[in-house]
Amino acid sequence: MNRQFHSIGLIARHHAVGVRRTLCQLGEFLHKRNHNILLESSIANELENWEFGSATPEDIAKNCDLIIVVGGDGTLLHAARSMADQDIPLLGINLGRLGFLTDISTDNMHQALEQILDGDYEEEERFLLQAEVGKPGLPGTSCTAFNDVVVHKWNVARMIEFETHVDGRFVETQRADGLIIATPTGSTAYALSGGGPLLDPALNALVLVPICPHTLSNRPIVVSGDCKIDIVICGRTDPKNVRVTCDGDSSLVSSAEDRIHISRYKHSIRLIHPSGHDHFSLLRHKLGWSEHPVKN
Repeated sequence: MNRQFHSIGLIARHHAVGVRRTLCQLGEFLHKRNHNILLESSIANELENWEFGSATPEDIAKNCDLIIVVGGDGTLLHAARSMADQDIPLLGINLGRLGFLTDISTDNMHQALEQILDGDYEEEERFLLQAEVGKPGLPGTSCTAFNDVVVHKWNVARMIEFETHVDGRFVETQRADGLIIATPTGSTAYALSGGGPLLDPALNALVLVPICPHTLSNRPIVVSGDCKIDIVICGRTDPKNVRVTCDGDSSLVSSAEDRIHISRYKHSIRLIHPSGHDHFSLLRHKLGWSEHPVKN
């Protein structure tokens, strides 16, 4: 039997459809089970009938031993990045469209939570990336990513030119709209749209997926998750026309002689799933894969 959780933090996307109703249902359910509840204060202030505890995200991280994220995968991505240093497990209630990370639906929310909070669940660890932009040997600006780091063109209708290095070894120079560096978690996101492979979440691997490359022989490359990736803007490309975006959210700006450095982040994310969680079943359901009909 796994450990049981007593103090539970709730984080949600402010304007997601159904979020208020779901949060109120969660509050009543957890209160009946005698759990301590802390809802993100900015959201609690918007709920007229919230009768339970509230706190800032910082205090939630200090005082809770489980965080339930209500929303879509984007909400969980944001929570994962902000809570990565706190070593607090995350559990997702899906109000979004796909829900690769927030894999509990509102239809079976109470049943799944009852099971999980009684200690019957599965836990997995996934890693994040850190992207840093700056001059070699000098401190730069950085941000973290759970899905992917994307080096891409900005404000121009032309390709950019860049060199890729893996662990100090030169890979190639290419012209493209950009490059996606994705974790196994992010292999079902932008990297999938770019033609990249699906990686098992348990793999310690990264996938490098070119975005609309000029040379058709350029293909995705899978490397160890411990590799250090360096991107150097070159050729006629002005670094001001390049951005580095983490999880489609935080962006870093490059300048002349900057090096874009991507590596595994020092902390990991712990995800909680209902017992019997099956990644391949999730892929079949979310991606609409067909199954062989059952013969009578």
